[in-house]
Amino acid sequence: MLTSLAFIFLAGLAMAAVCERIGLPRIIGMLFTGIVLGPYVLGITRVEAAVMGAVLGAVSPAVVIPRMVQLMENSYGTQKSIPQMIMAGASCDDIFVIVLFTTFVRMAQGGSAKASDFVQIPISIVFGVVLGAAAGYVLARVFETVYARAHCVRNSMKVILVLGLSFLLMAVETWLKGIVSVSGLLAVVSMACMLKAKCVPEVSKRLSEKFGKLWLAAEVVLFVLVGAAVDIRYTASAGASALLMIGIALLFRVAGVFLCMAGTQLNKKERLFCVIAYLPKATVQAAIGSVPLSLGLPCGQLVLSVAVLAILVTAPIGAIGMDKTYRRLLVHEGGAAGENPGA
Repeated sequence: MLTSLAFIFLAGLAMAAVCERIGLPRIIGMLFTGIVLGPYVLGITRVEAAVMGAVLGAVSPAVVIPRMVQLMENSYGTQKSIPQMIMAGASCDDIFVIVLFTTFVRMAQGGSAKASDFVQIPISIVFGVVLGAAAGYVLARVFETVYARAHCVRNSMKVILVLGLSFLLMAVETWLKGIVSVSGLLAVVSMACMLKAKCVPEVSKRLSEKFGKLWLAAEVVLFVLVGAAVDIRYTASAGASALLMIGIALLFRVAGVFLCMAGTQLNKKERLFCVIAYLPKATVQAAIGSVPLSLGLPCGQLVLSVAVLAILVTAPIGAIGMDKTYRRLLVHEGGAAGENPGA
């Protein structure tokens, strides 16, 4: 009884203050608190809630990274390396979430969490960046040596070499599993950054154009496969409670992004764009959302339902939000925020 009263007073007043701060009536915050603390919101254990939180936590690289690459090609936000920062952050975010998800699922199955599981997170980030940078440096030197010896290597062949090395870096993550943690995704991003830094600008530009054309087909395949992994039958069973939880999760995400950018040189518009870029959820949720159900966990169907709803709600919001706001929120290199490169 005393615990309940404590939550009612503290949480109720806190939410009322938040609503008042953003211009909403205080009563809305109190009603919202009652809904969250009431008996009708997702009756699951703390471990199962942690599993669901891990599923919801990841940002979608399939939605974010192609758009950041496009911004880099069009020189939006590049003066402060905003697209590069978002790409690197999204990759680290996914690594962290997947480690947490694996740990919480083990706990939900009756196992226990190990400190070594959490230690693997920074290790995988560091090794991924170092491995990718080394691969990019070697590949850049190969291109430079071939060019110096007057051997003509077609850009299409260079694209195949980069793709092959990217697949190899992703495979290294699997090969070294159980030995040392390596982030294959971060390795690929690091390799691309090193190639851009070490290659002749004209070469990197032509490679970017080639990969941009390749993405036209890859985008269709990727998102159709993501859609095929979503079981739409479970969405109706989630209900309004799941939508409310997704909304709350997004609020915490927004607060977290703003907190991470505290003390940086980014202005308000650029910070707002970073918030929008971290909203979409799709690929990771489609990949791991059904795992608890396949393992027979009691919360499996609910986790999958929430994952599906998160994809349907946040992926369009994040994608459309980035596409519609980057010209107004980011500075175009050599110009000001809102300047169209084709103008």
